[in-house]
Formats: sequence, C-alpha cells, structure tokens
Amino acid sequence: MDACFLTQPHRNLRDQVRAFAEDEVRPLIPEMETSRRVHRGLSRRIAVQGWLGVTVDRTYGGMGAGHVAKTVVIEELARVSAAMGAMVQASQLGVAKIVHFGTEEQKRRWLPRIAAGEVLPTIAVTEHGSGGHVAAMETTAVRDGDTYVLTGRKVYVGNSHVGDVHGVVARTGPGSRGLTAFLVETGTDGLTVAAQHEALGLHGFSFGELVFDGCRVPVANGIGQEGDGLKVAYSSSVLYGRPNLTAVALGIHRAVLEETVRFCTERVRYGRPLAEQPVVRDRIGRITSRLMTARLTAYHAVHLLDRGAACDAELMNAKLVGVESAIDSARDAMEIQAAAGLFTTRPTGRYLRDALHLLAPAGTSDIQRLRLAQHTMGAGAEPWSQQLQAGTRRGRTAPLS
Repeated sequence: MDACFLTQPHRNLRDQVRAFAEDEVRPLIPEMETSRRVHRGLSRRIAVQGWLGVTVDRTYGGMGAGHVAKTVVIEELARVSAAMGAMVQASQLGVAKIVHFGTEEQKRRWLPRIAAGEVLPTIAVTEHGSGGHVAAMETTAVRDGDTYVLTGRKVYVGNSHVGDVHGVVARTGPGSRGLTAFLVETGTDGLTVAAQHEALGLHGFSFGELVFDGCRVPVANGIGQEGDGLKVAYSSSVLYGRPNLTAVALGIHRAVLEETVRFCTERVRYGRPLAEQPVVRDRIGRITSRLMTARLTAYHAVHLLDRGAACDAELMNAKLVGVESAIDSARDAMEIQAAAGLFTTRPTGRYLRDALHLLAPAGTSDIQRLRLAQHTMGAGAEPWSQQLQAGTRRGRTAPLS
C-alpha cells in the first residue's frame, strides 16, 4: 500500500524499529498500563536509538532522512505502543522549532544532542484559556536587560515530564504579531513541572503542565525574531504535528486489524471460526479498507512534504482521515469482540482509548474540515508548508535513499 513511497533503506529502517518495538517495548506495556505513569527509562532507551534525529540534517549528527522515514519510525513504535509513538512524535515538534527557526549556534548546540538521544525537546504552546487559538495565549515574556521574564502556564505539553528543553511561545506584545518563542531548559529557576495526572490512554507518555513564575530566560535563548512565535507554533503543528499524529494513528490502526484477525481466527462460534461469519467478514473488510485509505493518504502527504511541495491540504486530510478511521475501526473491533473486548487481558480497549487522544492535538476534525474548506474556496493564506520549507530549502534534509 505504501510501496511506491518507500525505498529499500526505508524498509530496512522499518525492520529495525519493528524489532526494537517487539523486543524492548512490548514487554513493558503491562507495567505502563498498570502504573499509568510516564516511563522515563523507555523514553530514554528509544531516544538513544537516534530516531529523534530522523529529520535532523546530517551536518548536525542527524539521520537526514526526512518525513517519510519519520512516519515509518512513529508508525512502527505506535503499532506496539501508541504511548511511545506519541513520545517520538512530540519530540519531533520540539525539533521543528530549532530546525526551522534556530540560529546556527542554537542548531549546533542542541541538534547533535537531540540526535544522540541525550536531550528530549518539547514544545509548549497551548493554554487552558486559549486551546488551539494560539493568538489568544496569555503567558507573558517581559524583557529585562539581557533576559526575558516568563509568567504563565502551558498545558498538554507532550513529554512534559521527560523533556530537557522546552520550546515556549509567550506574549511579548499585542496581537498575533506579539508572540515570541524561547528555549527554556528543565531546571531553570521559576519553571515548575506540575504533577502528572492520570489520563484515559497513552499510558507511559506524559502531556502535562508547565508553570512559569518569574522564569528568567536569556535573550540568546529566543527562537527566531521577536514576533515570530506564531510561525514557530505553526511550523510544529502543520509540518510536524499533523503528519506525526497521523503516523501514530496508522500504528494503532494496524494493531487493531492484526488483533481483530487473530481474535476472529481463534474464537469459534457455531462450530467454525468467527472469521467465517459473513457479518464479521464485513467488519474486517471495512477495517481493512479504512486502513488502506489511511496509509495511502498519510504517505502521500509526507512524500510531498519531503519534496518541498505545498501540501497543507494533504497534511490536514491525512490527519482527519487517519485519526477518524482509526477510531472507527477500533470501535468495530470492540463490537466484534463484544464482552471479551472489555477485559484488559486483550489490547483492543487500549487501542480505542489511545486513538481518542489523537483527536484534539494539531486541530480537531472540525478544524481540519474548516481549513480544507478554506483551501478549496481559495480563502486560505499562502500554504504554511511552502512558506516554512522555503526558509530551510538550502539546508533541507534529503529523503532516505
């Protein structure tokens, strides 16, 4: 289904990640499901594989492999553990701000360490009062000599409890042009990571709250120019967030299909396997069809992204189709299993819970449809994919080959 987008090195990478996920991640799922806490050790173990640097140019120690390769990595991890797929996808949001807006000094300081797995980056944009309306944020950054003083709170920060450097967007002036991004290291005075709260799914991953109370950040830690904060936020959401979440959804979707086939082959009804019942075969056919469509949509979008094409609409649609179809298929799988699916000894309930976590980040399905309508009617701005890729064209990573 994705053969036309993958080279042999992509397939080799897939085999490598798949083996790691089966050998190193799967045995820890019961522990993560029971504790419902972030798994710091496994997050670090994944980081040192070098996969956080999949889109980082080789000049800075990364793989220089692009977005198709990134999708392969996240999908294979998410097939076994959506939480660990989410950990990698959230780290990639933190990579984006440095790749697209960092100074040469910032790139040389942070990107090699990220690629080596020594540093896990995050991005902190969302607030309780503004949600996805980035321009409505209230966290402030006030210039005081050679530092900025940050005050406010950020929520739903992916990798909040394992992150080493946070890309924080704060208000330095009025309106959408009054937002600026900063790199804030964990342990900085005035920065507190709030206690982790239990969530519906993605057990083993953390997406928590950062509190800034007179947190002083050097001017040199600013990302981009003062006023570039909205662009920094969108570079993560559009070019990385949407395709990354699509990749997590793909991994879940594959796991749903594999588990459903396994269950229906093993379970006997009326003297024959459940899979031979016409109504069950219809459900399996629907799940298969959705997955095939989602895969083509996802890999086509990141294929365009790797080539520097304007592909905002394709990225939006990939997220919309991928997440919605994964949820629909997980529900079909739960209905096939009936009461058997309600017990934690089977993973399908986990797949459904995890898939529901993908709806809101980088824009809900309603937002994706709204943006697609604007694109179709010619009411949108210049595609973000074109704007942001153009800014890094000279240092753009080459697709894995």
